[in-house]
Parts: sequence; C-alpha cells; structure tokens
Amino acid sequence: MALLPLAGVLPLLVAALAVWGNAAYDRLLITKVRSDLAVARGYFDQVLGEVGSGTNAVAASHELHLAVAAQDRRALQSQLQAARVRLGFDFINLYGPKGEWLTADWATGADAMPPGAANQVQSDPRAGLSVLDHAALVALAPHLAPRLRIPIVPTTNAAPTQRTVEDRAMVMLAIAPVLGAQGETLAVLRAGVLLNQNLPLIDHINRIVYPDGSLPLDSLGTATLFLDDVRITTNVRLFQDQRAIGTRVSQAVRDAVLGRGATWLDSAFVVNDWYVSAYEPVVNAAGERIGMLYVGYLEKPFRQAKYTVLGVIGVIFLVVMAVSAWFSVRLARSIFQPVERMNATMKKFKDGQTSARVGSVTARDEIGALAGLLDHLLQTVDDKTQALQRWGEELDAKVAERTRELEQANTTLKQAQQQLVKSEKLAAIGQLTASIAHEINNPIAVIQGNLDLMRETLGERAHDVRGEMKLLDEQVERMRLIVTQLLQYARPTEYAGYVEALDVNRVLADSLVLVAHLLANRRIDVLRHADATTLVGLNRQELQQVVINLLVNAIQAMPDGGTLTLRTRNWTQDAATGAAIKGACIEVQDSGAGLSQAAMDKLFKPFFTTKNDGNGLGLWISQGLVERYGGRITAENVSDRSGACFTVWLLTEPQVPDAASATTNNGRPLSWTHGDVRDS
Repeated sequence: MALLPLAGVLPLLVAALAVWGNAAYDRLLITKVRSDLAVARGYFDQVLGEVGSGTNAVAASHELHLAVAAQDRRALQSQLQAARVRLGFDFINLYGPKGEWLTADWATGADAMPPGAANQVQSDPRAGLSVLDHAALVALAPHLAPRLRIPIVPTTNAAPTQRTVEDRAMVMLAIAPVLGAQGETLAVLRAGVLLNQNLPLIDHINRIVYPDGSLPLDSLGTATLFLDDVRITTNVRLFQDQRAIGTRVSQAVRDAVLGRGATWLDSAFVVNDWYVSAYEPVVNAAGERIGMLYVGYLEKPFRQAKYTVLGVIGVIFLVVMAVSAWFSVRLARSIFQPVERMNATMKKFKDGQTSARVGSVTARDEIGALAGLLDHLLQTVDDKTQALQRWGEELDAKVAERTRELEQANTTLKQAQQQLVKSEKLAAIGQLTASIAHEINNPIAVIQGNLDLMRETLGERAHDVRGEMKLLDEQVERMRLIVTQLLQYARPTEYAGYVEALDVNRVLADSLVLVAHLLANRRIDVLRHADATTLVGLNRQELQQVVINLLVNAIQAMPDGGTLTLRTRNWTQDAATGAAIKGACIEVQDSGAGLSQAAMDKLFKPFFTTKNDGNGLGLWISQGLVERYGGRITAENVSDRSGACFTVWLLTEPQVPDAASATTNNGRPLSWTHGDVRDS
C-alpha cells in the first residue's frame, strides 16, 4: 500500500514523458530539416536568378552590340568567353534572329537554336530548368559531354528500372535578345549552367545550409540534386572518397515527391545510413516535375543523444523512486511491522509453536492494544491446550495399560487353545500310528523273510539281481522308518534319528532316482543348479523322506508335464547371540498353477490337502521332521511366472528339539526371519 503510488504512478509518468519527449524531439529534428531545405531552395533559386540576370546583362552590353553590328566573330567569341568565366557559366551561345548559330565562347560549327526558342525570348525571358537529351546538350556545348554519362548504381529499395546509364542533362538555361537601337532583335543569346556532376554548386549549397559547427554531436550535413530519381550531383559518400553519384532514391520517396508533388520530411535511408531528410520537387519552365532537391543530416548522433537524455531521465526517476520508497517504507513501518509480527505469530501458533508471541511493540495506538490482546488470547489457548493434552495422555496411558492386559490374556488363551488342539491331534495321531505300525510291521516282516529266503534259494544266481534285491531291502527299511517316524512325531521324546553330516546335492540326486518313473510318465523336464557346498546335520532317511515328499507334490502339480527346477545353495543368518548360523537350503520349484492364498494359510496344518486322494499329512510330517533339527520349510508362488517353490532350510549344526520347540503360528521357530537370511 505504501509503495503502490510509487510503483504505479511514477512509471506511468516516466512512460508518458518518454513518449512525449521522443515525439517532441523528432518534431524538432523535422522542423530543422524543413528550415534547411528552405535555405537550400533559396540559394538554388538565387543561382537560377543569377543565370538569368547574367545572361541579360551580357545581352545588353554595348561591346556585344558593336561586335554584333560589325559581325566581328573573333571579338564576339572573346567577349562571350570572358563573360562565361566572369559569370561562372558552362556555356554562352549566340544565335541569329531566326535561330541560326553565329558563334560561341568555345568553338565554331554548332547547330542552330531549337525551333521555338526565339519565341521563348518574348514570352519568358527569365532563366529556368530544362532537361536536355544527350544529343541536344552535345550540340549546345560539346565540351560538356564527359559530364553527361552517369552509370546508374543499383540501390536498395529503389524503384525497379532497366536503365543502366543516365545521359540526360539538367541545366539552368537562360535566353536573352540582343536588341538594336530601334528595338529590333539583332541576335539571341543562350547561356546556362550544367547541373550534372556540378560539385562546386552542390558543395556550396551544403556549406550555406550546414556551415562548419552548425550541427551538434558531430553530425554530418548533406545536399543532393536529382534528375528524376538519380543523384546527378551530391556530397553524399558512397565510399570514403567516392561520391554517391548515380545512386537512386527509394521508391517511397520517389512516389511521394515526383509522383504526388509532396515534400518529404522524415527519416530516410540515404545510400548507407539513416538521415533526417527533406526532399522537394524541382520543376521546369512548364511546371513539370523533373527532379528533386535534397538536404539532410545524419540521424545517428541525434538518436544517441535522444536515448541518452531519456536514459538520464529514467535514472533520475529511479533514484527518486528509490529515495521516496525508502522514506515511505520507514514511515509506514510503524503500521505494517506490528501487523506482520501478529500475522507471523498466528502462523507459528497454527503450525504447532504454542510458545509463539507477538511481544512488545512500540506503537501505543489501536494496533499496540490489539497485539497485547492477541498475546493474552494465545496464552489462554496454550494453557487450556496443555491441560487437555495432559488429560488425554493420562487417558491414553490407562487405555494402553488395559489393552496390554487384554492382549496378554488373549495371547495366553490362544496359546493354550493351540497347545490343547495340538495335544489332541497328537494323541489321535499316536493312536492311529500305533495301529498302523502294528498292521504294517507284520507285512514288512513277511516281505523281509521272503527276501532272505529268496537269497538262500537262489544262491549264486542271486548275484544277478543283487541291485534289485538291495533296492527292495532299502525300501523295506524305509517303510520301517516311516512307521517309526509316525510314532516319533506323535511321541518325539521317545524316538531320535541318527544325525550325520549330509551333502544335500547327494541326497537330492538319490531322491530323483526314486521318482524317475513318475517324471518319465508325466514328461517333466528337470533343471538342476547344485550350488550348495555346506554340509548339514540331519538323519539321511528323514531328509530323503522330506525331499521325496516335495518332489512327489511338485510332480502332481504338473499333470500335463512341465519343468521341475531344483536348486541348492548356502545361506547365513545373523543370530541374536552374535554367532552366525550357517546351513544349506534345497529349493523345489514347479511350473504348475501355483498356490492360492487359502492354501498358503493352511499349507502345513495336518489333514489339509488339495488332492482328492491325499490324507494331508505329508507336508505336516515333513515340517515336523525338519523342525526337529532346527530347520524349517517355506512355500511361495513364483513372481515372474506360474508355479510354486518350496524351500527346505537346514542347519550345519542341528538344534536339539527343546531348543527348536519355541514356535509361533504354524510351528515355525521364533529365531527364523526370512529377511535375515543371506546367500553365502
């Protein structure tokens, strides 16, 4: 508000002054060039008048009358030559009363005077401008022929033309009669000045219009005489020492001056620079426009001076604005500074800085009273807010305490329920496995007895089927171990397998042999990546049972064939005690349909199966076997393609069942965190 008048009014005032000053300055330049043109025109008319008066004076001289009467050509030629030099003419010719040529100041043998020229003496004895063609001027004054041929120089913005040479002549021509005693015409005197390449004349006009020191700022004045639109004499330079004779005026100036007869007063591009210019038509005795008279001066110094003045005015206004703004702000500070402080305080208070206050202000008016009232209000709000926060914290603490108590009670209840359910399941499985063990052990004993009887009966011929017999022995032993493991899982404290250092790659290879016929029937390709080098502590038969169970599940997940990918690798886990836990893992990945979320949640629970002919104990028993030695089994879907991947995590140093019995949901060890496992 304080700076609005300065920022709004003063710039507008400066702009208005700049526009008005620029226009006024341009008007002054145009006014000057108009007066310069008037001076040049006056001197040009004076020279034209001197041509006429000088011609009349020669025609009226007594000596010329005597020489004409005596028909003394030598005397006439001498007198005419002296008169031409004295008057500064380019030629003086003497003709008879009927127009026949008598003599001249330069030679003999000229043509007769053009028809009707003698009559002009009676009708208009004054001098005038005329345009003569090349032949007419050569007949009048052959010695002037070298000044006629002017090559036309191509000029930018000029009117199009096919002419290449200007050979016409513009002359100041005067005709005067030589009268006898009775008033009769004894002879006709015809004299004049050629304006083509008449450098003394144009330089003299320029010195009269622009004398030395008349133009400020080192500007340069020029003058030019045009025949039609071609410069026939000028002091404008085309190059450093060459005058711009033969160059042409722009078409815009030509149309205005020669076409409409107007006077051009404006800036114009003259040859190679901008000039403040004035063009005026020149006419012959018949009033026809035959050329132009031009004066002008270089615009660049005046333009620079104009911009300098405008710049100085602008700087002065900027200084005035800066000083005025400084005083305005200082005077307005007593109003806006307390208001700004109050606004800033409100923002800080809103952002949570409840201790923010306006503080003391120097103003003792309504604004000062408002600042004090605001501080009082903020203090009151802060006190109430702190009280509410204390009450809220106390209430939150009580609610949190009650919540923790309820959560602990709920956790204890859930654990008791889970343990009870597990105990009931184990009891049921114990009874079931005891019955199964009793029923299976008898067929196993019969099979084993018959195998022994076959060896005794076959004798040496048993050597041919030694491998098959050995395989049958191993499978009988495996059935015994399965029955034992069922009992062992139901009563883990009564059974314990023999632990040895196993190579997981070897166990995986042996297991593949046992399921080779299933792989062949389903047309399943096997990809193996054996990267594990760490040995694990486990019972061989139990590990083989777990691996075969996972292989069979994977094969059943690909009824139409597919790819079975098997990987082994090392892993390391940082334990809470500081010592790193090492081991190896086995990955069994199929390319089947994958696992649903519902199946993932119940995967390792007993009696859960997704197959119509399954009993749901395979994964549950396998998980129990692995957990007995401190390991675990995890399952996940493959993210980049279809299929599921089961991973068996095994320890190098197995844990005793008591150490591994601290479990969470689904019987997984508390010390296991999948994100902490690293490949080694």
